[in-house]
Amino acid sequence: MKLISWNVNGLRACVGKGFLDFFNEIDADIFCIQETKLQEGQIDLNLEGYYQYWNYAEKKGYSGTAVFTKIEPISVSYGLNIEEHDKEGRVITLEYDDFYLVNVYTPNSQRELARLDYRMKWEDDFREYLKLLENKKPVVLCGDLNVAHKEIDLKNPSTNRKNAGFSDEEREKMSFLLDSGFVDTFRHFYPDKEDAYTWWSYMRQARDRNVGWRIDYFIVSEALKDRIKSASIHSSILGSDHCPVEVIL
Repeated sequence: MKLISWNVNGLRACVGKGFLDFFNEIDADIFCIQETKLQEGQIDLNLEGYYQYWNYAEKKGYSGTAVFTKIEPISVSYGLNIEEHDKEGRVITLEYDDFYLVNVYTPNSQRELARLDYRMKWEDDFREYLKLLENKKPVVLCGDLNVAHKEIDLKNPSTNRKNAGFSDEEREKMSFLLDSGFVDTFRHFYPDKEDAYTWWSYMRQARDRNVGWRIDYFIVSEALKDRIKSASIHSSILGSDHCPVEVIL
């Protein structure tokens, strides 16, 4: 089973930059996207053979997630069932026979960590949500988690210590998540691989110079660890400031 996750940073713009070419070529069983920046009815994607599930933010042109799947889920839910978290279209959960798939676009802590307190609340509530799911079935989590976990996960760790996405607080929450029984699939195969990034700033030719961050993940329950066949980063795929990530189970 091939799964893809991609923060498209505006799906309409990404479609204009080759999204469908990659979508058709990669032929994923489940394809998750984040930051769709859409409202219902603003795009009509004809994805033959796929069921489509969308979660839109209340605010126009902001956030949003979607899942395209060849395998019809048993059930689908949107958000965390917590009102303060569920206005931005950030979570879609699909239930399958032997696992839950959770597609997430984690809130950014913003400049000068203006939204850090909210982010910390989100992290605790989201982790609790995942553990409640895990009481029933193993979980496959994917998406833009807006954190580079370790120094190896970004080009310039020393100058980013107090910036959104690499604050001590956010990194600690990621450690809590992994320590609670989850596996970072990419690091499972490549614990020491450097210069492996999934996001690059649009400024200063960062992508050409590979000055990036790894903030997009596939994370799975420990119970699924033996089923992970491969994990990869499609860094050559353009169309967004993020690139797609993949896992094969």
